[in-house]
Amino acid sequence: MSVQTGGIKPIDMAARRRVAAKRNRRLSHLGLWALCLVPAGVLLYDGFTGGLGVNPIETITDRTGWWALFSLAASLAVTPLRRLFGWQWLVRYRRQLGLTTFIYASLHLATYAFLDLGLDLSHLGEDIIERPFITVGVTSWLLLLALAITSTNGWIRRLGKRWTTLHKLVYVVAGLVMLHFFWSQKADGVEQFVFLGVFIVLLGARVVYTVRKRRAAAAKARA
Repeated sequence: MSVQTGGIKPIDMAARRRVAAKRNRRLSHLGLWALCLVPAGVLLYDGFTGGLGVNPIETITDRTGWWALFSLAASLAVTPLRRLFGWQWLVRYRRQLGLTTFIYASLHLATYAFLDLGLDLSHLGEDIIERPFITVGVTSWLLLLALAITSTNGWIRRLGKRWTTLHKLVYVVAGLVMLHFFWSQKADGVEQFVFLGVFIVLLGARVVYTVRKRRAAAAKARA
């Protein structure tokens, strides 16, 4: 015989909690999307109100590139923060942060290809071949494209364990975008070294965790 509380069966209460939790997760994802797209909205607003300065194309290029880097750093920070503080809930937002990185990287590339070059494909091809920082930038975007396409649950099921191996390419992307960042700047600035330091710490955290995990496994095997 089931015990009722206030006329509501326990199974109904559990179902309601699941529905409420699912609704809250959806709202949190929508909130994160809204937050992630604020910089794009500000950029659009500045474009219509003349707030992009004397060189609008350069401003758009700089802003979209900066937010692509920031989003990439945020997505890479999820796993270290989860391991360090036990914040398991962060994992559900990692995909969104990764897709945000791809969105701003695509806007960054589109600004160069459409606004700067006027979609002159021959000029674009020459730049990719002859200008190393363009070569590195386009390569990192292609890798991000592959990661974005395979970020769905369907691809996770299809690739199985290979999915994890594939998505480790995000660390290669981090290295390439930092190289692109340094090469594309006319003068060394503080921001490049701040981002470089952040990526080194994040990669170092992963290396330390991997080494400790292997040592623990080896010690367990010898015991």
